[in-house]
Amino acid sequence: MKPAFSVIFLTTLIGAGQGLFLALFTHQSYALFGLLPMQSDAFYGYGSVIVLLLLAGGLIASFFHLGRPERAWRSATQWRTSWLSREVIALPLFMGMVFLYGVSHLCGVDPEVVTLPGDLVVDLSALLGVAGTLLAFALFVCTAMIYACLRFLREWHSPLTVINYILMGGASGFVLAAFYATYAAPTAAGFFADWAIILTLLAFIGRVASLLRNARLKPTSTLQTAIGVKHPQITQRSMGAMGGSFNTRDFFHGKSAAFLRTIKPAFLLLAFVLPLLLLAFSLSTPALLGLTFILQYIGLLAERWFFFAQANHPQNLYYQTIG
Repeated sequence: MKPAFSVIFLTTLIGAGQGLFLALFTHQSYALFGLLPMQSDAFYGYGSVIVLLLLAGGLIASFFHLGRPERAWRSATQWRTSWLSREVIALPLFMGMVFLYGVSHLCGVDPEVVTLPGDLVVDLSALLGVAGTLLAFALFVCTAMIYACLRFLREWHSPLTVINYILMGGASGFVLAAFYATYAAPTAAGFFADWAIILTLLAFIGRVASLLRNARLKPTSTLQTAIGVKHPQITQRSMGAMGGSFNTRDFFHGKSAAFLRTIKPAFLLLAFVLPLLLLAFSLSTPALLGLTFILQYIGLLAERWFFFAQANHPQNLYYQTIG
């Protein structure tokens, strides 16, 4: 398939935003149970502002993928059958919950809601955090299932697609949280960095597993099935559109096999291997943590490009080969 950079930025930006929110609320949850010292309201509140900026950036990027942006609202009408419609609904709901979570901290609107056994006090921000966490995972699933539900694109049609979207978004979010914490809450930076290592390692394992799976896929379509002719000897002489068409432009990335062989190790190095090495030695060093996030995000951009490009649409048997 032909990667759309608007969708690449959409998925990576909102993934980092979801991961950062999960990082913030994970820390608050640990603190709620007395496992970590609770940080200031400003730490969670301004962290939520960063989450909203990332989500807004992804939302803006998505509009560049629309032929008629003024009709974007119609994409939510098919929520019963379309994962895209569900994503369109889940994203603003998640943004709204993050906004309320941030306001509850920054404006001090955080009353106690209930006291659990053991004198465990649950306040409003904790309930908003739980709701935001559920919406974050729902958004991850909706975004990934847009691609994983397509049976004819076998490179995408796998549970690994959903798992990897969650793990890679979580990894980038926790790396960003570690970088943010070095300035806003230095004592919490190590907590986020440790979780970033775990998530990046799991994301690395998941992505390698999907690459190995896709490498073993055998084509189910042939030239015979592509054009409905059962003759055993078929030689293609034309791609069907000498001047180019929608089919020749939008269903194939146009890059060489050598380019694909180059970008694969590049994104594995940038998105996973280098961040793991830097996280292992950076600890709470702001400059190195900032570099880690930048390198990983560049790697995730390359990974997402490869994710889209690797999906081989059956129609390419007819349109993309010249005998």
